[in-house]
Amino acid sequence: MRLRTVGTTEQAPAQQGVARAIAELSEGDLLRLKVLARLRARGLPGGIAWTDLLHETVVRALSGARRWPPDVPLMAFLAGIMRSVCSEHWRRAQRERQILVAAEAGDDMADNSPAADPERLVAAAEALSAIYRRFAEDATVLKIMTGLAEGLSAREIRHRHGLTETEYDSARKRLRRAVLRDGLGALGPLER
Repeated sequence: MRLRTVGTTEQAPAQQGVARAIAELSEGDLLRLKVLARLRARGLPGGIAWTDLLHETVVRALSGARRWPPDVPLMAFLAGIMRSVCSEHWRRAQRERQILVAAEAGDDMADNSPAADPERLVAAAEALSAIYRRFAEDATVLKIMTGLAEGLSAREIRHRHGLTETEYDSARKRLRRAVLRDGLGALGPLER
């Protein structure tokens, strides 16, 4: 799979830099993006295909809708855009559901809380439980999962637990491989 980028001379220099960097992605990086898109697209409302998710991510990067910070690796930047696109789809579906429920129930009787989707909560809890069971003996992975659950960045997690970058990356890769291999469900912040 090779991404083609179409650049014009009218693009801003930053957008040209993004286009050039995307065009120079290795086959391994492209495969990682594909896997991440497949993982993120699982269960997206409206049956959004992983290819659509990947294309939307690239379009946003190339259009300048999201600026590429100079200190952020390209893969992390693209993963962040992909996460944002997925979040927008979930929020849109939630709003549409609230409107439908409100229309059916009348007035303001719709439950607007994020916990209003019990099936999604149960599926997420089951997936998370399976992951915790799978890594019960891997303290490093458990530390990373706890840090991600608290909203910490990779740097903060490494600092808090005294992990080197290699230890962190190795544990994160073990976690990601297990999630993909065992079909344990899509997790949000695994690409950090």
